[in-house]
Amino acid sequence: MHIRVLRRHLSINWTFHTKLVINGPVTLTTEAEKVLLVSCYELGRQPLALATPLSLLEKRGISSLPVDLSVGAVDDRTIEQAEVIAVAVPMHTALRIGLLFADRVRAVNPGCRLCFFGPYATLNAELVFRAGVDAVLSGECDEALATWIAGTETSSHRERWAPPPFLSKMDYPVPSRDRLPGIERYVHLEREDDSHVTVGTVEASRGCRHHCRHCPLPPIYQGRFFVVPPATVLADIRQLVNQGARHINFADPDFLNGPGHALEVVRAMHREHPQLTFDFTAKVEHLLKRRYDLEELKALGCEFIVSAIESLSDRVLDELDKGHNAADARRALHAVRNAGIALKPTFVAFTPWTSLDDYRELFRWIADEGLESDVEPIQMALRLLVPPGSLLAEHPGLAPYLGELDRVALTYRWDHPDPRMDDLQKRAMQLVELGAREKWRSSATFAQLAKLVSIRFEESESARRTPRLTEAWFC
Repeated sequence: MHIRVLRRHLSINWTFHTKLVINGPVTLTTEAEKVLLVSCYELGRQPLALATPLSLLEKRGISSLPVDLSVGAVDDRTIEQAEVIAVAVPMHTALRIGLLFADRVRAVNPGCRLCFFGPYATLNAELVFRAGVDAVLSGECDEALATWIAGTETSSHRERWAPPPFLSKMDYPVPSRDRLPGIERYVHLEREDDSHVTVGTVEASRGCRHHCRHCPLPPIYQGRFFVVPPATVLADIRQLVNQGARHINFADPDFLNGPGHALEVVRAMHREHPQLTFDFTAKVEHLLKRRYDLEELKALGCEFIVSAIESLSDRVLDELDKGHNAADARRALHAVRNAGIALKPTFVAFTPWTSLDDYRELFRWIADEGLESDVEPIQMALRLLVPPGSLLAEHPGLAPYLGELDRVALTYRWDHPDPRMDDLQKRAMQLVELGAREKWRSSATFAQLAKLVSIRFEESESARRTPRLTEAWFC
């Protein structure tokens, strides 16, 4: 299977993917760098997690080689020559791949300094240190990472370093992208007419104001967020446009955490690059509070908005502390659509509190609202992850269902009180995997999934289509 197709379905066939990337076709690297910066996976985007550290290291006069395991491999000789390797783990899938890569590093070059950085590094610090990692960093840690890398040149002393998450605002440099794989190798925007547009990913803010219990950010950022200066964001957009970007993906955990800042950025972007379109992610409550800005966002080029609706069960939403209810989700969809923007909902379809009726209601809503082109089928098979350090792990509402930590899957096991739901989740995942393998239309996959719960879902060859990124969303 081609790696691009495989990456789109990483959450479905994770084992095969990691075998291909970690042990698969070798891309020989001729540059002998002492410092490697490694990205494992960033939702099909060019690795933003490497771009800022690259810039900071360049300012210190430290040369480093960026490696993205999602689009290529690194040969053993390059690993052998490295003195320091820093691995970005901003998400669950990246950490699973990163731990496999760490095993390879320790086998090939046991003497090098190894650091993991990003939210999932701190959440899983115990497991990460067991893999032979020397340092674990998260939060606004780019400057600390650069300092640690610089310090390894003058110190022979080795000890584990796991400071608390860094929560001080940085002096954000313009990300360095010249040595990263070109943006044409990554996710594209697919329009209604099947044309594809090159995408550049930026961030206008970091962290999040909210405390959703299932999200990895609250334990790290503790309700804080940091804005990147507009001039820095615009300079980054400018270099992406020069590299061919015609659509900007704002990777902020929630673009509307600072709505005034967000509007300032996209207004300035539109003045300088009126041809650009963009997308972003925002909470339901923010979409409702800022619904009067939606028409302006459309006029400025907004194609679609991703929102973690998660469930239409008020019980589930309350347990996850999402800050909205089912009625809010329905209102947000209509507000966004009335502005001429597509809403792309994401779900956690299976939780310990999700009933069979709740699951059926998701299908009814998707069918009634014609959302089958806006919801990836994988969303209907996702099971709640409870990583170490998660707020959910200490939540009394989860305690009756919580089991042992699965050190391979990097999540606590849990059992649904209704065994039928656990069985349904497994069968739903198998169906989604089959649909991906045989290239079914989304509506065909939805129709087959709906049959599992005796819901009639009309398969349509002429369903309403909306712009979408060519990488399915998952963690």
